[in-house]
Amino acid sequence: MKILAIETTCDETAAAIIGDDLTIYASVVASQEALHEQYNGVVPEIAARAHVERILPVIQETVQKSGLSLIDDIDAIAVANTPGLAGSLLVGVTAAKSLALCLQKPLVAINHLHAHVYACRLDAGRDVFPCVGMIVSGGHTHLYHYTDALSPKYLGGTIDDAAGEAFDKVASMLGLPYPGGPAVSKIAINGDSAAHRYPRSFIREDRLDFSFSGLKTAVRYSITGPGNIALDSVDLDDSQKADIAASFQQAVVDCLVAKAIQAVSKTASNRICVGGGVAANRVFRKQLEQACEEKGIEIFIAPLKYCTDNAVMGAIALEKLKAGLVEDLSVDILPGLVRA
Repeated sequence: MKILAIETTCDETAAAIIGDDLTIYASVVASQEALHEQYNGVVPEIAARAHVERILPVIQETVQKSGLSLIDDIDAIAVANTPGLAGSLLVGVTAAKSLALCLQKPLVAINHLHAHVYACRLDAGRDVFPCVGMIVSGGHTHLYHYTDALSPKYLGGTIDDAAGEAFDKVASMLGLPYPGGPAVSKIAINGDSAAHRYPRSFIREDRLDFSFSGLKTAVRYSITGPGNIALDSVDLDDSQKADIAASFQQAVVDCLVAKAIQAVSKTASNRICVGGGVAANRVFRKQLEQACEEKGIEIFIAPLKYCTDNAVMGAIALEKLKAGLVEDLSVDILPGLVRA
C-alpha cells in the first residue's frame, strides 16, 4: 500500500509518497518564507495564492522523484483538511479531491496536528502509542493523550498565542528576520537566560494550559520601558538583544517542559511524543529530554527534518486506511482547531 500525501495547511506546499512500511519514496516541500518575510509573518491571502501556483508542480516533482506511477502504484490520496488557514486548506483539499476522482482512488482526510505527533513514529522504528502528544508550532501549542494513533483526547493548550507565534513577534521586536524561531535561538546562544525574569504563566497551576501573550508584553516593556514608546525608537546593542532573546526563550521552554511533564503525570502514560516547528529548538529538546530522563519518561521528538510542515507526516493516513476510515468527495475543510 502506498499513499500520496498532500500538505497545504499554512505556508508550505508539500507532497510525499509513503509506503505502508513507512518507506518514504519521495518528499517535496516548497517554502514560502521569502514571500512572507517582509511582513514578519504569514499573510493568508498570499499563502493561498502561492499554493495555487505550486501545488501541481510539487505533486508532479514528487511523483517523478519517487519513480512510481501515480495511477498504477498509488493506492490512496491523503490530505490535511484541518486545522489551518482556510484558503490554504482549500487548495490542498481541492487538489486531493480532483486526484481521487480522476484516478478512482480512496480519499483520506487527516488532522495536521495529529500528523505532527505521528512524525515521531517515522523515526522511532516501532509503535509509539499510547503516549502524550505535544504539538508546538507557529500556530499551535497543544497537548493530547493518545491511546492509539487515531484516538486522541484533548488535554489542554494555549489560551491565546502559540509558542511559535510568540517567537515570531519577539523576533520582530528585536529587529530579527522571519521566521523568528531560528533567529531568536541563534542570538540567544550568546545571551544570559537569567538577565530578565519574564513571566511563566500557569507553570505552578494544576491545569494543562499555556499563555504567551503576557510574556510578549513583558518583552516589549523590557525593550521600551513603560509607556507608548515606539520599538523602532529604541536602539539595543547586540548584547542586550541576546540577553532578551535568551531570557524569552528560557521562559517559553520552562513552560513547555513543565506542562509536558505534568501531562504525562496526569495520564500515567509514561511516554511523550513531540512535534511541530518549535520542537526543532535545541534548548527545548535538550531540557525536555533531561526532564524526561530524570522522571524515567520515554520520549520521542520528531526528527528535525519533520518538525516543520511537511507531507511525510501524512503517513498517519496509512493508519486510517487500515481502519477503513476514508472520505467521500463531500469532505470539507475545518480551519479552526478541532480538539478531537
